[in-house]
Amino acid sequence: MSSQHFDIVVLGSGPSGQRAAISSAKLGKKAAIIERMRELGGVCVATGTIPSKTMREAAIHLSGLQQRAFYGPSYRNKETITADDLRHRTQLVMAREWEVVRAQLTRNNVEIFVGNGRFTGSHSMVVEHHGESQELTADYFVVAVGTRPYMPTGVEHDGEVILNADSILDIKQLPKTMTCIGGGVIGLEYASIFAVLGVHVTVIDQAKELLGFVDTEIVDALIYQLRQMNVVFRLGEKVESVKADRSGGVPRAITTLASGKIVVTDVALYSAGRQANADMIDGEKAGLNVDKRGKLTANSRYRTEVEHIFAVGDVIGFPALASTSMEQGRLAALEAFGKRDDRLVPEIYPYGIYTIPEISTVGATEELLTQESIPYEIGVARYKEIARGHILGDETGVVKLIVDARTRRLLGVHAIGTGATELIHIGQAVIAHNGTIDYLITAVFNYPTLAECYKTAALDASNRIAAIQAVDNPAHAKAIPTAQ
Repeated sequence: MSSQHFDIVVLGSGPSGQRAAISSAKLGKKAAIIERMRELGGVCVATGTIPSKTMREAAIHLSGLQQRAFYGPSYRNKETITADDLRHRTQLVMAREWEVVRAQLTRNNVEIFVGNGRFTGSHSMVVEHHGESQELTADYFVVAVGTRPYMPTGVEHDGEVILNADSILDIKQLPKTMTCIGGGVIGLEYASIFAVLGVHVTVIDQAKELLGFVDTEIVDALIYQLRQMNVVFRLGEKVESVKADRSGGVPRAITTLASGKIVVTDVALYSAGRQANADMIDGEKAGLNVDKRGKLTANSRYRTEVEHIFAVGDVIGFPALASTSMEQGRLAALEAFGKRDDRLVPEIYPYGIYTIPEISTVGATEELLTQESIPYEIGVARYKEIARGHILGDETGVVKLIVDARTRRLLGVHAIGTGATELIHIGQAVIAHNGTIDYLITAVFNYPTLAECYKTAALDASNRIAAIQAVDNPAHAKAIPTAQ
Protein backbone atom coordinates (compact mmCIF):
# COMPACT_ATOMS: atom_id res chain seq x y z
CA MET A 1 0.00 0.00 0.00
CA SER A 2 1.50 3.30 -1.12
CA SER A 3 1.61 6.30 1.20
CA GLN A 4 1.58 10.07 0.68
CA HIS A 5 2.00 12.89 3.17
CA PHE A 6 0.06 16.17 3.11
CA ASP A 7 -0.06 19.28 5.19
CA ILE A 8 -3.81 18.77 5.47
CA VAL A 9 -6.30 16.09 4.44
CA VAL A 10 -9.98 16.96 4.19
CA LEU A 11 -12.50 14.14 4.45
CA GLY A 12 -15.61 15.09 2.47
CA SER A 13 -16.04 17.39 -0.55
CA GLY A 14 -19.26 19.16 0.39
CA PRO A 15 -19.39 22.94 0.89
CA SER A 16 -17.37 22.91 4.14
CA GLY A 17 -14.79 20.44 2.85
CA GLN A 18 -14.29 22.33 -0.41
CA ARG A 19 -13.71 25.59 1.42
CA ALA A 20 -11.30 24.01 3.92
CA ALA A 21 -9.20 22.41 1.16
CA ILE A 22 -9.12 25.46 -1.10
CA SER A 23 -8.37 27.87 1.78
CA SER A 24 -5.46 25.63 2.80
CA ALA A 25 -4.15 25.50 -0.76
CA LYS A 26 -4.31 29.30 -1.03
CA LEU A 27 -2.03 29.45 2.00
CA GLY A 28 0.53 27.46 -0.01
CA LYS A 29 -0.16 24.18 1.79
CA LYS A 30 -0.21 20.73 0.22
CA ALA A 31 -3.86 19.73 0.51
CA ALA A 32 -5.86 16.61 -0.33
CA ILE A 33 -9.57 15.91 -0.32
CA ILE A 34 -11.31 12.53 -0.08
CA GLU A 35 -14.80 11.88 -1.43
CA ARG A 36 -16.56 8.51 -1.09
CA MET A 37 -19.12 9.20 -3.85
CA ARG A 38 -18.29 8.99 -7.53
CA GLU A 39 -18.60 12.74 -8.03
CA LEU A 40 -17.42 15.71 -5.99
CA GLY A 41 -19.67 18.07 -4.05
CA GLY A 42 -20.84 15.72 -1.34
CA VAL A 43 -24.45 15.26 -0.34
CA CYS A 44 -25.08 18.93 -1.16
CA VAL A 45 -24.72 18.26 -4.89
CA ALA A 46 -25.58 14.56 -5.08
CA THR A 47 -28.75 14.17 -3.02
CA GLY A 48 -29.39 17.28 -0.95
CA THR A 49 -29.49 21.01 -1.57
CA ILE A 50 -28.82 21.20 -5.31
CA PRO A 51 -31.08 18.41 -6.61
CA SER A 52 -33.98 19.19 -4.25
CA LYS A 53 -33.96 22.90 -5.12
CA THR A 54 -33.65 22.11 -8.82
CA MET A 55 -36.59 19.72 -8.57
CA ARG A 56 -38.52 22.54 -6.92
CA GLU A 57 -37.83 24.91 -9.82
CA ALA A 58 -38.78 22.23 -12.32
CA ALA A 59 -42.08 21.63 -10.50
CA ILE A 60 -42.90 25.35 -10.45
CA HIS A 61 -42.11 25.74 -14.15
CA LEU A 62 -43.80 22.60 -15.45
CA SER A 63 -46.91 23.06 -13.32
CA GLY A 64 -47.37 26.65 -14.52
CA LEU A 65 -47.89 27.75 -10.93
CA GLN A 66 -46.63 31.29 -11.42
CA GLN A 67 -48.91 31.88 -14.40
CA ARG A 68 -52.13 30.70 -12.79
CA ALA A 69 -52.98 34.17 -11.50
CA PHE A 70 -53.29 35.24 -15.15
CA TYR A 71 -54.51 32.14 -16.97
CA GLY A 72 -56.62 30.36 -14.36
CA PRO A 73 -56.04 27.76 -11.63
CA SER A 74 -56.00 24.84 -14.08
CA TYR A 75 -53.19 26.28 -16.24
CA ARG A 76 -50.13 24.01 -16.74
CA ASN A 77 -47.02 24.44 -18.87
CA LYS A 78 -47.00 20.66 -19.45
CA GLU A 79 -50.19 18.69 -19.26
CA THR A 80 -48.63 15.39 -18.23
CA ILE A 81 -45.63 15.76 -15.94
CA THR A 82 -43.45 12.73 -15.29
CA ALA A 83 -40.69 11.89 -12.84
CA ASP A 84 -38.30 11.91 -15.81
CA ASP A 85 -39.23 15.54 -16.51
CA LEU A 86 -38.12 16.48 -13.00
CA ARG A 87 -35.03 14.30 -13.15
CA HIS A 88 -33.87 15.72 -16.51
CA ARG A 89 -33.40 19.24 -15.16
CA THR A 90 -32.01 17.98 -11.88
CA GLN A 91 -29.34 15.85 -13.54
CA LEU A 92 -28.26 18.67 -15.84
CA VAL A 93 -27.71 21.04 -12.93
CA MET A 94 -25.95 18.40 -10.84
CA ALA A 95 -23.57 17.62 -13.72
CA ARG A 96 -22.66 21.29 -14.07
CA GLU A 97 -22.10 21.64 -10.33
CA TRP A 98 -19.84 18.58 -10.32
CA GLU A 99 -17.75 20.20 -13.05
CA VAL A 100 -17.53 23.48 -11.12
CA VAL A 101 -16.40 21.78 -7.90
CA ARG A 102 -13.78 19.67 -9.67
CA ALA A 103 -12.48 22.70 -11.58
CA GLN A 104 -12.14 24.77 -8.40
CA LEU A 105 -10.25 22.05 -6.56
CA THR A 106 -8.01 21.26 -9.53
CA ARG A 107 -7.27 24.93 -10.21
CA ASN A 108 -6.06 25.29 -6.62
CA ASN A 109 -3.88 22.15 -6.83
CA VAL A 110 -5.90 20.18 -4.31
CA GLU A 111 -5.23 16.47 -4.83
CA ILE A 112 -8.44 14.45 -5.12
CA PHE A 113 -8.93 10.91 -3.84
CA VAL A 114 -12.12 8.94 -4.52
CA GLY A 115 -13.01 6.24 -2.00
CA ASN A 116 -13.93 5.52 1.59
CA GLY A 117 -11.61 7.25 4.01
CA ARG A 118 -11.03 5.77 7.48
CA PHE A 119 -8.65 6.78 10.24
CA THR A 120 -5.93 4.30 11.13
CA GLY A 121 -4.29 6.63 13.66
CA SER A 122 -4.36 10.24 14.72
CA HIS A 123 -2.13 11.27 11.80
CA SER A 124 -2.98 8.58 9.26
CA MET A 125 -5.88 7.50 7.11
CA VAL A 126 -6.52 4.82 4.51
CA VAL A 127 -8.58 5.39 1.36
CA GLU A 128 -10.21 2.29 -0.12
CA HIS A 129 -11.65 2.21 -3.63
CA HIS A 130 -12.53 -0.84 -5.76
CA GLY A 131 -10.33 -3.14 -3.70
CA GLU A 132 -7.30 -0.86 -3.75
CA SER A 133 -5.96 1.00 -0.71
CA GLN A 134 -3.82 4.06 -0.26
CA GLU A 135 -2.48 5.53 2.96
CA LEU A 136 -2.52 9.27 3.54
CA THR A 137 -0.74 10.92 6.42
CA ALA A 138 -1.10 14.55 7.38
CA ASP A 139 -0.24 17.17 9.94
CA TYR A 140 -3.91 18.21 10.09
CA PHE A 141 -7.25 16.67 9.21
CA VAL A 142 -10.65 18.26 8.62
CA VAL A 143 -13.65 15.98 8.98
CA ALA A 144 -16.48 17.24 6.77
CA VAL A 145 -18.35 14.01 6.10
CA GLY A 146 -21.90 15.41 6.35
CA THR A 147 -25.04 13.41 7.04
CA ARG A 148 -27.43 10.83 5.60
CA PRO A 149 -31.18 10.36 6.07
CA TYR A 150 -32.04 8.90 9.48
CA MET A 151 -34.04 5.70 9.22
CA PRO A 152 -35.11 4.21 12.57
CA THR A 153 -35.17 0.51 13.27
CA GLY A 154 -38.35 -1.02 11.94
CA VAL A 155 -38.79 1.30 8.96
CA GLU A 156 -38.16 -0.79 5.86
CA HIS A 157 -36.74 1.66 3.33
CA ASP A 158 -37.09 0.05 -0.11
CA GLY A 159 -36.64 3.10 -2.35
CA GLU A 160 -39.91 2.36 -4.11
CA VAL A 161 -42.77 2.65 -1.61
CA ILE A 162 -40.92 3.74 1.52
CA LEU A 163 -38.63 6.61 0.54
CA ASN A 164 -36.13 8.93 2.17
CA ALA A 165 -34.61 12.23 1.09
CA ASP A 166 -32.06 10.39 -1.08
CA SER A 167 -34.24 7.83 -2.83
CA ILE A 168 -37.07 10.26 -3.57
CA LEU A 169 -34.86 11.74 -6.29
CA ASP A 170 -34.99 8.42 -8.17
CA ILE A 171 -38.71 7.70 -8.12
CA LYS A 172 -39.84 6.02 -11.33
CA GLN A 173 -43.23 7.71 -11.57
CA LEU A 174 -45.15 10.45 -9.81
CA PRO A 175 -47.48 9.06 -7.15
CA LYS A 176 -51.07 10.17 -6.82
CA THR A 177 -50.86 10.23 -3.02
CA MET A 178 -47.98 10.65 -0.61
CA THR A 179 -47.36 10.64 3.13
CA CYS A 180 -44.57 12.85 4.50
CA ILE A 181 -43.48 11.62 7.92
CA GLY A 182 -41.80 14.61 9.50
CA GLY A 183 -42.85 18.21 9.10
CA GLY A 184 -39.39 19.72 9.28
CA VAL A 185 -37.62 21.64 6.55
CA ILE A 186 -37.01 18.65 4.26
CA GLY A 187 -40.47 17.16 4.73
CA LEU A 188 -42.26 20.44 4.02
CA GLU A 189 -40.08 21.21 1.01
CA TYR A 190 -40.90 17.90 -0.65
CA ALA A 191 -44.54 18.05 0.47
CA SER A 192 -44.96 21.39 -1.31
CA ILE A 193 -43.10 20.25 -4.45
CA PHE A 194 -45.34 17.24 -4.93
CA ALA A 195 -48.50 19.12 -3.94
CA VAL A 196 -47.83 21.65 -6.73
CA LEU A 197 -47.68 18.71 -9.15
CA GLY A 198 -51.15 17.60 -8.07
CA VAL A 199 -50.14 14.87 -5.63
CA HIS A 200 -52.41 14.59 -2.57
CA VAL A 201 -49.99 14.90 0.36
CA THR A 202 -50.48 14.15 4.05
CA VAL A 203 -47.90 15.60 6.46
CA ILE A 204 -47.54 13.87 9.83
CA ASP A 205 -45.50 15.29 12.69
CA GLN A 206 -45.36 14.60 16.41
CA ALA A 207 -45.08 18.32 17.17
CA LYS A 208 -48.21 20.43 17.32
CA GLU A 209 -46.41 23.41 15.79
CA LEU A 210 -44.08 23.26 12.79
CA LEU A 211 -40.78 25.10 12.18
CA GLY A 212 -40.51 26.42 15.70
CA PHE A 213 -37.54 28.66 14.85
CA VAL A 214 -39.55 30.59 12.24
CA ASP A 215 -41.90 33.51 12.92
CA THR A 216 -45.31 32.04 13.77
CA GLU A 217 -47.20 34.32 11.38
CA ILE A 218 -45.03 33.19 8.48
CA VAL A 219 -45.50 29.52 9.35
CA ASP A 220 -49.26 30.03 9.56
CA ALA A 221 -49.21 31.61 6.10
CA LEU A 222 -47.25 28.66 4.72
CA ILE A 223 -49.62 26.09 6.20
CA TYR A 224 -52.61 28.02 4.85
CA GLN A 225 -51.19 28.06 1.34
CA LEU A 226 -50.25 24.38 1.47
CA ARG A 227 -53.78 23.54 2.57
CA GLN A 228 -55.00 25.46 -0.47
CA MET A 229 -52.99 22.91 -2.47
CA ASN A 230 -54.85 20.07 -0.70
CA VAL A 231 -52.09 19.19 1.75
CA VAL A 232 -53.50 17.55 4.88
CA PHE A 233 -51.71 18.07 8.21
CA ARG A 234 -51.79 15.52 11.02
CA LEU A 235 -49.97 17.34 13.81
CA GLY A 236 -49.40 16.09 17.34
CA GLU A 237 -49.51 12.54 15.98
CA LYS A 238 -46.95 9.85 16.73
CA VAL A 239 -46.16 7.30 14.03
CA GLU A 240 -46.16 3.72 15.27
CA SER A 241 -45.23 1.98 12.03
CA VAL A 242 -44.60 2.53 8.34
CA LYS A 243 -44.82 -0.47 6.06
CA ALA A 244 -45.03 -1.31 2.37
CA ASP A 245 -48.05 -3.44 1.54
CA ARG A 246 -47.88 -5.41 -1.72
CA SER A 247 -50.67 -7.86 -0.99
CA GLY A 248 -53.17 -6.23 -3.35
CA GLY A 249 -50.94 -6.23 -6.40
CA VAL A 250 -50.45 -2.44 -6.28
CA PRO A 251 -47.85 -1.42 -3.68
CA ARG A 252 -49.09 0.94 -0.97
CA ALA A 253 -47.55 2.63 2.05
CA ILE A 254 -49.43 1.94 5.28
CA THR A 255 -48.71 4.44 8.05
CA THR A 256 -50.22 3.61 11.44
CA LEU A 257 -50.51 6.33 14.08
CA ALA A 258 -50.55 5.94 17.85
CA SER A 259 -54.03 7.52 17.87
CA GLY A 260 -55.35 4.60 15.84
CA LYS A 261 -55.51 6.43 12.51
CA ILE A 262 -54.22 4.68 9.41
CA VAL A 263 -52.98 6.62 6.40
CA VAL A 264 -52.81 4.74 3.10
CA THR A 265 -50.92 6.32 0.20
CA ASP A 266 -48.95 5.29 -2.88
CA VAL A 267 -45.64 6.21 -1.21
CA ALA A 268 -44.34 7.42 2.15
CA LEU A 269 -41.40 9.78 2.55
CA TYR A 270 -39.61 9.36 5.87
CA SER A 271 -37.96 12.70 6.59
CA ALA A 272 -37.62 12.82 10.38
CA GLY A 273 -34.02 13.89 10.86
CA ARG A 274 -30.50 13.15 9.66
CA GLN A 275 -27.72 10.83 10.83
CA ALA A 276 -24.19 12.23 10.78
CA ASN A 277 -21.55 10.15 9.01
CA ALA A 278 -18.69 10.25 11.51
CA ASP A 279 -19.68 6.71 12.52
CA MET A 280 -18.30 5.54 9.16
CA ILE A 281 -14.68 6.76 9.47
CA ASP A 282 -13.24 4.80 12.44
CA GLY A 283 -12.83 8.03 14.34
CA GLU A 284 -12.06 6.22 17.58
CA LYS A 285 -8.72 5.10 16.10
CA ALA A 286 -7.75 8.77 15.94
CA GLY A 287 -9.04 9.52 19.44
CA LEU A 288 -12.34 11.08 18.35
CA ASN A 289 -15.58 10.67 20.29
CA VAL A 290 -18.50 9.93 17.98
CA ASP A 291 -21.99 10.18 19.51
CA LYS A 292 -24.88 7.81 18.81
CA ARG A 293 -26.14 10.01 15.95
CA GLY A 294 -22.72 9.97 14.29
CA LYS A 295 -21.82 13.54 15.24
CA LEU A 296 -18.55 15.05 16.41
CA THR A 297 -18.06 17.84 18.92
CA ALA A 298 -15.91 20.85 18.05
CA ASN A 299 -15.12 24.12 19.82
CA SER A 300 -15.71 27.62 18.49
CA ARG A 301 -12.57 27.25 16.32
CA TYR A 302 -13.76 23.86 15.00
CA ARG A 303 -11.09 21.84 16.81
CA THR A 304 -12.19 18.46 18.10
CA GLU A 305 -10.80 16.90 21.27
CA VAL A 306 -7.82 15.89 19.12
CA GLU A 307 -6.08 19.23 18.60
CA HIS A 308 -4.92 18.69 15.01
CA ILE A 309 -8.25 17.27 13.84
CA PHE A 310 -11.03 19.71 12.94
CA ALA A 311 -14.71 19.05 12.26
CA VAL A 312 -16.99 21.30 10.20
CA GLY A 313 -20.36 21.30 8.50
CA ASP A 314 -23.36 19.10 9.21
CA VAL A 315 -21.27 16.52 11.06
CA ILE A 316 -21.11 18.89 14.06
CA GLY A 317 -24.83 19.67 13.95
CA PHE A 318 -26.56 23.04 14.24
CA PRO A 319 -27.03 25.12 12.17
CA ALA A 320 -26.24 22.58 9.42
CA LEU A 321 -26.56 25.06 6.55
CA ALA A 322 -24.43 25.01 3.40
CA SER A 323 -23.84 28.74 3.82
CA THR A 324 -22.50 28.55 7.38
CA SER A 325 -20.63 25.31 6.63
CA MET A 326 -18.57 27.08 3.98
CA GLU A 327 -17.41 29.64 6.53
CA GLN A 328 -16.65 26.93 9.06
CA GLY A 329 -14.38 25.19 6.56
CA ARG A 330 -12.50 28.39 5.79
CA LEU A 331 -12.05 29.28 9.45
CA ALA A 332 -10.85 25.78 10.33
CA ALA A 333 -8.14 25.93 7.65
CA LEU A 334 -6.94 29.33 8.83
CA GLU A 335 -6.89 28.14 12.44
CA ALA A 336 -4.88 25.04 11.55
CA PHE A 337 -2.09 27.04 9.95
CA GLY A 338 -1.87 29.85 12.49
CA LYS A 339 -3.79 32.40 10.42
CA ARG A 340 -6.65 32.76 12.86
CA ASP A 341 -9.48 34.96 11.65
CA ASP A 342 -11.16 36.49 14.67
CA ARG A 343 -14.28 37.11 12.59
CA LEU A 344 -16.22 34.02 13.56
CA VAL A 345 -19.34 32.92 11.68
CA PRO A 346 -21.71 35.85 12.35
CA GLU A 347 -24.54 35.37 14.82
CA ILE A 348 -26.87 37.00 12.30
CA TYR A 349 -27.28 34.81 9.22
CA PRO A 350 -30.32 34.00 7.12
CA TYR A 351 -32.29 30.79 6.87
CA GLY A 352 -33.83 29.82 3.57
CA ILE A 353 -36.58 27.21 3.42
CA TYR A 354 -37.37 26.24 -0.16
CA THR A 355 -40.98 25.28 0.23
CA ILE A 356 -43.53 26.54 -2.29
CA PRO A 357 -43.91 29.39 -1.45
CA GLU A 358 -40.39 29.86 -0.12
CA ILE A 359 -39.60 31.25 3.31
CA SER A 360 -36.62 33.16 4.61
CA THR A 361 -35.85 34.65 7.97
CA VAL A 362 -33.05 36.57 9.68
CA GLY A 363 -32.73 38.08 13.14
CA ALA A 364 -35.18 38.15 16.02
CA THR A 365 -38.73 36.82 16.07
CA GLU A 366 -41.68 38.31 17.92
CA GLU A 367 -41.65 35.37 20.31
CA LEU A 368 -37.99 35.89 21.24
CA LEU A 369 -38.37 39.63 21.84
CA THR A 370 -41.47 39.06 23.96
CA GLN A 371 -39.56 36.58 26.12
CA GLU A 372 -36.73 39.10 26.54
CA SER A 373 -39.16 41.98 27.31
CA ILE A 374 -37.90 44.09 24.43
CA PRO A 375 -40.60 46.48 23.17
CA TYR A 376 -40.98 46.21 19.42
CA GLU A 377 -43.27 47.07 16.58
CA ILE A 378 -43.82 45.39 13.25
CA GLY A 379 -44.12 46.67 9.73
CA VAL A 380 -45.72 44.60 7.00
CA ALA A 381 -45.69 44.81 3.21
CA ARG A 382 -47.79 42.49 1.09
CA TYR A 383 -46.95 41.58 -2.47
CA LYS A 384 -50.50 42.48 -3.49
CA GLU A 385 -49.57 46.12 -2.64
CA ILE A 386 -46.43 46.00 -4.78
CA ALA A 387 -46.47 46.34 -8.56
CA ARG A 388 -43.85 43.65 -8.99
CA GLY A 389 -46.05 41.24 -7.08
CA HIS A 390 -48.84 41.81 -9.61
CA ILE A 391 -46.44 41.35 -12.50
CA LEU A 392 -45.19 38.04 -11.09
CA GLY A 393 -48.65 36.81 -10.27
CA ASP A 394 -47.84 36.46 -6.56
CA GLU A 395 -50.35 38.31 -4.42
CA THR A 396 -49.89 36.24 -1.26
CA GLY A 397 -46.26 37.09 -0.45
CA VAL A 398 -45.40 39.02 2.72
CA VAL A 399 -42.33 40.82 4.06
CA LYS A 400 -42.46 41.51 7.79
CA LEU A 401 -40.05 43.76 9.67
CA ILE A 402 -39.53 43.69 13.43
CA VAL A 403 -38.31 46.99 14.82
CA ASP A 404 -37.13 48.19 18.22
CA ALA A 405 -39.89 50.60 19.26
CA ARG A 406 -37.43 52.79 21.19
CA THR A 407 -34.49 53.10 18.79
CA ARG A 408 -36.13 52.23 15.43
CA ARG A 409 -33.38 49.65 14.86
CA LEU A 410 -34.25 46.77 12.57
CA LEU A 411 -34.14 43.57 14.62
CA GLY A 412 -35.61 40.93 12.33
CA VAL A 413 -36.98 40.26 8.86
CA HIS A 414 -39.32 37.42 7.95
CA ALA A 415 -40.58 36.78 4.44
CA ILE A 416 -42.71 34.34 2.50
CA GLY A 417 -43.29 34.41 -1.22
CA THR A 418 -41.47 34.59 -4.55
CA GLY A 419 -37.82 35.54 -4.09
CA ALA A 420 -37.97 35.56 -0.28
CA THR A 421 -34.55 33.90 0.02
CA GLU A 422 -33.03 36.65 -2.16
CA LEU A 423 -34.89 39.55 -0.54
CA ILE A 424 -33.74 38.61 2.95
CA HIS A 425 -30.17 39.78 2.39
CA ILE A 426 -31.18 43.45 2.31
CA GLY A 427 -32.52 43.11 5.83
CA GLN A 428 -29.52 41.05 6.87
CA ALA A 429 -27.15 43.87 5.87
CA VAL A 430 -29.18 46.53 7.70
CA ILE A 431 -29.36 44.41 10.87
CA ALA A 432 -25.63 43.60 10.77
CA HIS A 433 -24.80 47.31 10.67
CA ASN A 434 -27.27 48.23 13.44
CA GLY A 435 -29.32 50.14 10.91
CA THR A 436 -32.73 51.67 11.47
CA ILE A 437 -35.87 51.67 9.38
CA ASP A 438 -35.09 55.29 8.49
CA TYR A 439 -32.50 54.00 6.03
CA LEU A 440 -35.16 51.88 4.34
CA ILE A 441 -37.63 54.77 4.30
CA THR A 442 -35.20 57.13 2.57
CA ALA A 443 -33.53 54.56 0.30
CA VAL A 444 -34.41 54.53 -3.40
CA PHE A 445 -35.28 51.07 -4.75
CA ASN A 446 -35.57 50.04 -8.38
CA TYR A 447 -39.16 50.15 -9.60
CA PRO A 448 -40.90 47.81 -9.99
CA THR A 449 -39.16 45.34 -7.67
CA LEU A 450 -40.04 43.19 -4.70
CA ALA A 451 -37.34 45.08 -2.79
CA GLU A 452 -39.82 47.95 -2.50
CA CYS A 453 -41.47 45.84 0.18
CA TYR A 454 -38.78 47.09 2.54
CA LYS A 455 -39.81 50.71 2.09
CA THR A 456 -43.51 49.91 2.43
CA ALA A 457 -42.96 47.80 5.54
CA ALA A 458 -40.63 50.41 7.07
CA LEU A 459 -43.24 53.13 6.57
CA ASP A 460 -45.84 50.87 8.18
CA ALA A 461 -43.57 50.29 11.19
CA SER A 462 -42.81 54.01 11.46
CA ASN A 463 -46.51 54.86 11.57
CA ARG A 464 -47.09 52.29 14.30
CA ILE A 465 -44.21 53.64 16.37
CA ALA A 466 -45.50 57.20 15.94
CA ALA A 467 -48.88 56.11 17.27
CA ILE A 468 -47.24 54.63 20.37
CA GLN A 469 -45.21 57.77 20.98
CA ALA A 470 -48.33 59.90 20.67
CA VAL A 471 -50.01 57.86 23.42
CA ASP A 472 -46.92 58.04 25.63
CA ASN A 473 -46.65 61.79 25.23
CA PRO A 474 -49.99 63.17 24.00
CA ALA A 475 -48.93 66.78 24.62
CA HIS A 476 -46.33 66.47 21.90
CA ALA A 477 -48.28 64.26 19.51
CA LYS A 478 -48.45 66.96 16.83
CA ALA A 479 -44.68 67.34 16.85
CA ILE A 480 -44.05 63.71 15.99
CA PRO A 481 -43.33 63.25 12.28
CA THR A 482 -45.49 60.52 10.84
CA ALA A 483 -44.31 58.71 7.74
CA GLN A 484 -46.63 59.02 4.77
